[in-house]
Amino acid sequence: MEKLKLTKPTKSQILKLIIFILFVAVTIVSYVFANEIRGEDSVFNRNVSDNNFVQALYSRGVPGIVITIRVITITAAISLVLRFITRKSFAHTARGITITKLLESFIKWVIAIVSILLVLGAWGVDTSTLLASAGILTLVIGLGAQSLVADIVAGIFIVFEGSIEVGDIVIVNGWRGTVQEIGIRTTKVADAGGNLNIINNSEITTIINQTKANSLAKIVVGIEYGESLGRVEKILTDHLPDIATRIPTIIDGPTYKGVDALNTSSVDLLIVATCKEEDIFQVQRDLNREIKLLFDAEGISIAYPQIVVHRAELSSDETKTEAE
Repeated sequence: MEKLKLTKPTKSQILKLIIFILFVAVTIVSYVFANEIRGEDSVFNRNVSDNNFVQALYSRGVPGIVITIRVITITAAISLVLRFITRKSFAHTARGITITKLLESFIKWVIAIVSILLVLGAWGVDTSTLLASAGILTLVIGLGAQSLVADIVAGIFIVFEGSIEVGDIVIVNGWRGTVQEIGIRTTKVADAGGNLNIINNSEITTIINQTKANSLAKIVVGIEYGESLGRVEKILTDHLPDIATRIPTIIDGPTYKGVDALNTSSVDLLIVATCKEEDIFQVQRDLNREIKLLFDAEGISIAYPQIVVHRAELSSDETKTEAE
């Protein structure tokens, strides 16, 4: 049997583990000794100093820190559990992954808001007053956050209409790439070079989904005007089926489509093949290679730019003048 290789944990991983253990320990202690920390008989109600700052730090600071750690630990655990449930429930298809990422984004925002309110309450802030004034805050924030609301609504429509999904290759506002995430506010699209474009959902005006159907890979190869077009076409017809067997990513084709253009230095021939969008560039490169090898083997010259210079013949009088 093959032995499992255990990788040595990094310093950052060890540090995160230590912090996690400390937070869990503090959370357990805060529940076991809840009355001693926040109750009437709390040890933090005693006077330990005549200095107001030191006394405030002791009576409010330490319990506040303990409760803050407890809130962070519990909300983080709830977030992990909810993410686990959503991924197990939905993340089986591309559409499911898209919905999962949207739900995770929504859960993150909700838990963050609840956590902030609980932490403020732990530090003595009257959160009921904050909630009572939520109507005024909503009005004030709403006037300045219309774009945020538009992003959220647009994100929901994008997901539930199913126009694009995580993993699709799309062109969004002229940017071509793979959809990495559709969040509650933004959509992330990464191009072939790994560059990540983060677009606000409300700013997505045009979407071309290139994954819903197979794509057409095209190459144009130019031959010299002196080549026999009939001979070249017959060679292509005879050998294209063999080329298809050497490029397994081709779904249908390749097919010779005829003369694409009569350029100044070449007769351009068009060859196409059906493939998946994620394979289109590699299929085009493979076709170029196979056609070059075929033309070399058959003695077919591929055209390249040429300049033909004509020298006008001089008349006898001009020749004499030039000689003198």
